Amino acid sequence: MAILKQNEEFDPDSIKEKVVGIASDMIMHDSGFHHHNTKAQLLYAPSGCMTVTTADRQFVLPPFRMLWIPASEVHRVNFRNIVSYRSIYFDESISGKYVHSGLKVLNVNPLLKEVIERICFWDWNFLRKDQEHIINVLWDEINAAPEENLSLTMPKDQRLKRATENWTKRISMPPMLKKLAEEIGGVEKTITRIFKRETGLSYQEWRQQWRLQRSIELLVDGNSIGEVSHILDFSSDSAFIEFFKKHTGSTPLQYLMKNE
Repeated sequence: MAILKQNEEFDPDSIKEKVVGIASDMIMHDSGFHHHNTKAQLLYAPSGCMTVTTADRQFVLPPFRMLWIPASEVHRVNFRNIVSYRSIYFDESISGKYVHSGLKVLNVNPLLKEVIERICFWDWNFLRKDQEHIINVLWDEINAAPEENLSLTMPKDQRLKRATENWTKRISMPPMLKKLAEEIGGVEKTITRIFKRETGLSYQEWRQQWRLQRSIELLVDGNSIGEVSHILDFSSDSAFIEFFKKHTGSTPLQYLMKNE
């Protein structure tokens, strides 16, 4: 077990144990881009919201969502407010038997939450028989957990890539298509075609997915529906609620309450 302090460095590859759990409460954290050579990672926070960026995608992780990160995957973890950080690292000799897919966001049900907490707070040593049973429950729950679409693929086009950097850092918000074309000196049809080819979404669809990610972050951080609606330029609170329900199946209030 490791309780990390703010900005304390931690290298899971240097630890010989096959399952390593850590826990921390941090604020304004930026891990920088890095990877783990020999260990896959389960990343989760029971409270607070994290943003994870890879070479071509960005994920938002509100409470009761986890991200599975394969070994050697370059990634960066950011959060701006207080987050109860939980992370479990698995040697490939263990994780490779159970989790074969790449990066994905999964729902964390109450049982999976308790299992993650248990592992993050036990001592690092050779796994006892009872701990092996808990690890088996973890794999069962992970493999049964519903996947959620909380990722956003980034365009590779250099002009668009430069524009999206400020959006992914939350310095600014993606403008409407006409405004974007003016800002980068492009043509609306060309921009739409590039986004569709490189992200699978039209620019407008991509912008809506960005707004969904950002709205989740803002709601988890304690902003009201009215504040989120204003920040993200919705015409009204009801328009934002309708948008949120269309994309998540829940109103903002229901979404937050079901995670308590």
